Amino acid sequence: MLTDNVIMERLRQSNTEFRELEESHHRLDLELNDLQRRHVLTPAEELSKKQLQKEKLAKKDKMAEMIRVYRDHGLQATAH
Repeated sequence: MLTDNVIMERLRQSNTEFRELEESHHRLDLELNDLQRRHVLTPAEELSKKQLQKEKLAKKDKMAEMIRVYRDHGLQATAH
C-alpha cells in the first residue's frame, strides 16, 4: 500500500491542480504566520486571519480528497 507521502509526490509530479493547491496552501500558511506574530490584530486583520484559515483548510481538504481518490484508484487497479 502506498503511503500518503508517496502519493503526494506522485501527484506533485503528475497533477497541476495538486501542485497549485499545495503552493497556495503554503502561501496561506506564510500569511497566517505573519499575522500570528503580531501581538494585537485590528478587526480587519482578525477577519482576514479567519478567511485565510478557512481558505487554507479548504485547500488541505481538497488535497486530502485527491490523495484518497488516488489511493482508491490505485487499489482498484491492483485488484483487477
